[in-house]
Amino acid sequence: MASRPELLAPPEIFYNDEEARKYTSSSRIIDIQAKLSERALELLALPDDGIPRLLLDIGCGSGLSGETLTENGHQWIGLDISQSMLNIGLEREVEGDLLLSDMGQGLGFRPGVIDGAISISAVQWLCNADKSSHEPRTRLKAFFGSLYRSLARGARAVCQIYPENLAQRELILRFAMQAGFSGGIVVDYPHSTKSRKEYLVLTCGPPSLTTATPQGKGEDGESCSDDNSSGDEEDRTISVADRHRPRKKQKLNKKVKGKEWVLRKKDQMRRKGNAVPQDSKYTARKRKTRF
Repeated sequence: MASRPELLAPPEIFYNDEEARKYTSSSRIIDIQAKLSERALELLALPDDGIPRLLLDIGCGSGLSGETLTENGHQWIGLDISQSMLNIGLEREVEGDLLLSDMGQGLGFRPGVIDGAISISAVQWLCNADKSSHEPRTRLKAFFGSLYRSLARGARAVCQIYPENLAQRELILRFAMQAGFSGGIVVDYPHSTKSRKEYLVLTCGPPSLTTATPQGKGEDGESCSDDNSSGDEEDRTISVADRHRPRKKQKLNKKVKGKEWVLRKKDQMRRKGNAVPQDSKYTARKRKTRF
């Protein structure tokens, strides 16, 4: 499995002119973006009254997901940190207004002016510390707090995410709830390695204002509950990357790591927002054999 793009470089660097053009011209990517955007729009549950809504497309890239919003009759504002992606969107003359913006620094909209928001494959990037000034918890707090303020009361935000692991998934959800949102994770096709998709479905306001969180789709296309009591939580939360990296293969030709390597790895984990034990004089010390 190819490395996750968010682990290779910051988004504004990874999606340079060449990568942005290649991404936008891929028929496979275009098809995937259309399907994910249609599902996100479905989960937004906008009123079926024929009135166009003003929506946000957070991490809009070159406007592939925004085209779905246009096709459904809505007006939209797209935000992205990659200037190269936005330039491609301008070349393609997408209908939405495009803004160069780092969502980790917050969204600069007046309170209550947005009728809904979608985000496709973008929010998990906030869990990486790409600069010395980046702290995942601070960036997640700024993003979800400003998103909550921007939305009209009772409006929804649907973020399709690819969390690296269970801890990252819980970190994202926790900061969304702390911002004031109600809702949770909707998992489509939870037992499929290829088709599994996770959507963070958030409502601006307490649960009493709207219906409960929607159910995910099952393998047969029918709705399936994401209730933790069903007994499949392990299958619903395991990361896709872990399924392609068996433990036995990871241990082959494994070199002995020193204290400097261990400290560096622990520092990287802290910047990603993971809970890591404090350093001490026993860190990386080889344990004595017990008989």
